[in-house]
Amino acid sequence: METAIKYKYVLAFGVKTRIWREAAKPKAQMKKIRGAELLALYASGRRDFSEVDISGADLFEANLPEIDLRGSNLQKAYLPYANLSQSDLQQAQIQAAQLSDTQLFQANLENADLQEANLFRASLRRANLRGANLAHANLQGADLGNADLSYANLSNADLSGANLNQANLSKAQLSGSNLFRSHNANLGEAYLDSSTIYPDGHRSNLQSGEE
Repeated sequence: METAIKYKYVLAFGVKTRIWREAAKPKAQMKKIRGAELLALYASGRRDFSEVDISGADLFEANLPEIDLRGSNLQKAYLPYANLSQSDLQQAQIQAAQLSDTQLFQANLENADLQEANLFRASLRRANLRGANLAHANLQGADLGNADLSYANLSNADLSGANLNQANLSKAQLSGSNLFRSHNANLGEAYLDSSTIYPDGHRSNLQSGEE
């Protein structure tokens, strides 16, 4: 039986926003899967790994395009140089995961939690990061060209040297973030404060939410 989709309203950064959520349902404990087991199942043709626990898994250089990891636990997973292009990571828990040089082209990371994740030089071109939590994440040199970062929390994130060409930063929270030498960032509708470091190295004189 399909789960009904419901909406709720939240106040984020002073803006009332409608977001969707699934209706409440009993939450079964996530099945723990080791990295080697996931790779074997993927090689056999399985793509649906939604709501599984692969926290701490070693998936270095894993080739997993179009994998479905919606709602899964990837906390502290080790994924440098992995290919997760066009993967579905909506609402996944990816805190403190190692994703340096990882391919996330067109990945769906809407409402995912990436706090303190290492995304150094990761490719996130055309990725959906709407509403994602990237607080304190390392995005140095990351490619975020054409990515959707609207309503994302990028507070205290390191975006130095990142490519933000055509990225949507509407209503994104950038308080305390480092944008030094980032490229083509459109900050017109983003939330900044006096601790935000601009691409040219200076700090903002604005308070959060001011234009």
